[in-house]
Amino acid sequence: MSFTVRPVTSTDAPALASLINPIIRAGNTTALEAEFTAGALDAAYLTGPKVHCCHVAIDETGEVAAFQTLGRYPGLPEDVGDIGTFAALDRKQSGAGSALFAATTARARDLGHSAINATIRADNVGGLAFYAKLGFADHGVTPAMPLADGTPVDRVHKRYSLISRET
Repeated sequence: MSFTVRPVTSTDAPALASLINPIIRAGNTTALEAEFTAGALDAAYLTGPKVHCCHVAIDETGEVAAFQTLGRYPGLPEDVGDIGTFAALDRKQSGAGSALFAATTARARDLGHSAINATIRADNVGGLAFYAKLGFADHGVTPAMPLADGTPVDRVHKRYSLISRET
């Protein structure tokens, strides 16, 4: 399947909130646990002041398949963006994430970033495999981060170096 990838605008927020909220409700693949209003999602991950870039993948039928955001995250160096990728539940393994990554890495390079960080729940096997397939390398682990219900889940930190890499 092919996708059109473009930068997100605030007008995309309602559709992207409709995409991410079922992922949050389903659990097990994101550390996010509270659903978003369109406005809150826009401010936090789409066009807000801590967002370096955000792209959306639109499929051949005009439907939103996925989005990928890159932004500031506390504790990371200024030249390292933190990535999040969210694919519609019925679109996993469709290629949308890889299409988005090309746009995200290009923008990160334009911004002068040296690397991209991904923090993934240790129980998110698909997410760990996705970032490994893109070339992210293990960088560290934050052990036993509690979920809202108190369940401890490790967070795996992966890095993708933008230095001396061609995409």
